[in-house]
Amino acid sequence: MTINPALDHTPPRTSPGVADPGVAAVGAVPSPLALLLLGRGADPASERGVDCPGDLPPAADPDLAARAAAAKAALGEKVFILGHHYQRDEVIAFADVTGDSFKLAQLAAARPEAEAIIFCGVHFMAESADILTGPQQRVILPDLAAGCSMADMATAEQVEQAWDDLADAGVADTTVPVSYMNSSAAIKGFTGRHNGTICTSSNARRALEWAFGARGGERVLFLPDQHLGRNTAIAELGMTEADCVVYDPHRPHGGLTHDQVRAAKMILWRGHCSVHGRFTRASVDEVRARVPGVTVLVHPECRREVVTAADLVGSTEYIIAAVDAAPPGSAFAIGTELNLVRRLSTRHPDKTIVFLDRTVCFCSTMNRIDMPHLVWALESLVRGETPNQITVDPDVATPARKALDQMLALP
Repeated sequence: MTINPALDHTPPRTSPGVADPGVAAVGAVPSPLALLLLGRGADPASERGVDCPGDLPPAADPDLAARAAAAKAALGEKVFILGHHYQRDEVIAFADVTGDSFKLAQLAAARPEAEAIIFCGVHFMAESADILTGPQQRVILPDLAAGCSMADMATAEQVEQAWDDLADAGVADTTVPVSYMNSSAAIKGFTGRHNGTICTSSNARRALEWAFGARGGERVLFLPDQHLGRNTAIAELGMTEADCVVYDPHRPHGGLTHDQVRAAKMILWRGHCSVHGRFTRASVDEVRARVPGVTVLVHPECRREVVTAADLVGSTEYIIAAVDAAPPGSAFAIGTELNLVRRLSTRHPDKTIVFLDRTVCFCSTMNRIDMPHLVWALESLVRGETPNQITVDPDVATPARKALDQMLALP
């Protein structure tokens, strides 16, 4: 990934004319290494620098919404704003479309008249959008610090080493890489070079069936979320825990012997979502005792113990559809990012909708896309500047596009 050299940095947390909500709310001193402080009530198990649960701090400048509206109106069809489901409500209000990461990248590619794509999400999403959009389009990430802890758990160097380890075990030629959409462009490029495919949480089963079927693989290297890979293999393909091994990039040879690798059907990368990975079986038991008749609905990025205890399991789009279709009076405990759960609760006042765990917080990196940064990006475009442009090197984009196209071709 490269960044527009004209503006090769994200703005300071307090941009000119835009107050920093984190600083205003908690009186913190800005630091380039600090995460945005969120909510109230410290939870020692959460990501460092994050307070939760509680409310996100409001934008300090009450005129930000008006400024965003004015800038967006001035740009007209030249700008297209994408809002991921996990974004703050005040940011979603300015999104032209909302959805999961791949859906948004596809929608951006379908709007060639939009010269600037503002992706209100995280960095791997903006990279995918750049790969799929045309050369005349610029993809902008309002805050370059909006990363993804899961995607960062698999670097290109680590994955290349893992492939060398598989080659040493004599299984690389019969192993198919399947990479989750929540991965960097470099990992998608690796996947394409080795004739694998990308998957989302909604088509992971089809991706694995292709890898073991039409692609003829004897095993799959699943990157970077171990939980999605394990849950799909066991629940959807009838595998067992014994068919799955975990490759730990921080241990020699991934912590696995050659015999373990050869016997495995699923080689799972030791990665996870920092939000979904924190739900526990105790969370499920507690909410069942607290909310009579509750339906526990969770994302497949959750741990196996949570998925097996839940009533329904599915992607973000599945979760939304299930709640929308439920009759009045239904009760749900939802195990996914808190912004979406709260939005669903507001949308359905006739239903009881609670967060699965009282202590799990917002996605800290996703929430770095706030009103100050959105306004800064829009007003920069009005001035003729291109802030924080995300550009994937062609040497990476070409094989990454191959892997993405293979996903689109899945039956």
